[in-house]
Amino acid sequence: MRALRIEDTDAGPRARLTEVALSALTAGDVVIAAHYSSLNYKDAMAVTGAGKIARQRPLNAGIDVAGVVEHSEDARFSAGDPVSVTGWLLSETRDGGLAEYVRVPGDCVTPLPDGLSLWEAMALGTAGFTAAMAIKRLRDNFQSPEHGPMLVTGAGGGVGMFAIEMLAQAGFEPVAVTRRVEALTPQLRTLGAVDVIAPDNLDTGGKPLAGERFGGAIDALGGETLAAVLAHIRQFGNVAAIGLAASPKLEATVLPFILRGVSLLGINSVECPVAWREAIWRDLAGPLKPAHLADIAHETVGLDEVADVCDAIIAGEHTGRTVVAIRR
Repeated sequence: MRALRIEDTDAGPRARLTEVALSALTAGDVVIAAHYSSLNYKDAMAVTGAGKIARQRPLNAGIDVAGVVEHSEDARFSAGDPVSVTGWLLSETRDGGLAEYVRVPGDCVTPLPDGLSLWEAMALGTAGFTAAMAIKRLRDNFQSPEHGPMLVTGAGGGVGMFAIEMLAQAGFEPVAVTRRVEALTPQLRTLGAVDVIAPDNLDTGGKPLAGERFGGAIDALGGETLAAVLAHIRQFGNVAAIGLAASPKLEATVLPFILRGVSLLGINSVECPVAWREAIWRDLAGPLKPAHLADIAHETVGLDEVADVCDAIIAGEHTGRTVVAIRR
């Protein structure tokens, strides 16, 4: 079978398209014939070697996959069932979804809910699932539209775009944060953003607290941006931390937490509990399904085009979502 496989090279870990035997795949009791995968920032780091995502090598790339069950020793699944897998250490310690077949334990497999096609499941993928999980955590911690507008950083990426549209559909007022204000404002406003601002607009002038401008936030950047976001959140607001596109470091004070009661919520979509996962996917097939899904997931490529897209993602030149058609 064809697979984009991460291997050690003189230049570090890199992925290349090659042939892999089904018997060589990491262990599992469900074999999935992959139809689609998708490309996330994490995939780009793994494929290009910008980050050592694969903790053992060789290993097939791809943290997402949607397809049909080919064979199952798990009684919960039968041949022909449409399913998806997102996270669960794919492309880290398990062979991933940028391959014609994937083998995983049954606990990693989610039945495809009514209302989603296989393509739509991967148009959403980890990006859409992460955005939806962040919104669940926010609402579980009493975030409401009445509390004020919601910042979304990294608004030009797939997670950011999904977060903006899902928040808007849930009645919130998203404020998009991006360095590409002029280029992306029309699309982000179409998705539901009430305003589009540059990161510089969050500058606190070195102060640990700033004006209480926003009810909460979904942050994909980390680093200085996350610290600045925290300083602008209203009393008892929430910030969901979903990524580290700028930096994994957080140099901030405890003042937003102890003087304003702000909550910082960590979003780990990789090992999200099964019950949460299934509920979130049902929401993604229903009330949280983005109305502009096909616009956000603006291109579908083949396995042989993945490397070029990953280069663009790392260079910051990629917008929205890219689906990978495994079988054409």
